[in-house]
Amino acid sequence: MLVERGGHPLKGYWSLPGGLVETGESLDEAVRREVLEETGLRVKPVEMFGVFERVMKDARGRIEYHYLLMDYVCKITGGKLQAADDVARVEWVRREQLGDYQMTEGTREVIERAYSGASRKRT
Repeated sequence: MLVERGGHPLKGYWSLPGGLVETGESLDEAVRREVLEETGLRVKPVEMFGVFERVMKDARGRIEYHYLLMDYVCKITGGKLQAADDVARVEWVRREQLGDYQMTEGTREVIERAYSGASRKRT
């Protein structure tokens, strides 16, 4: 599942759903809340898949944003898929269609690693 970012930074780029951890919130709670807010789906985090650091600079080369992204594999437990919150669109995307989307840095690599990891676990 990919979401198209509806606000800045990265408006118009596709990525995995996610957002900020609120003060006092566990990572598990943040994953559940953010996915629900952005996609309308209720999920249960199954495992943390990876950690990715993104530093974005402004036009003058100064650091404007510094993100620490933690990617989870989740199981859908309910809800209805629909774009909400700061998301313009949300879509189920087949692996072979990933190249058709303008994605945020690192998104495709994370998805490909998840596919590779899932393949190894099934054997």
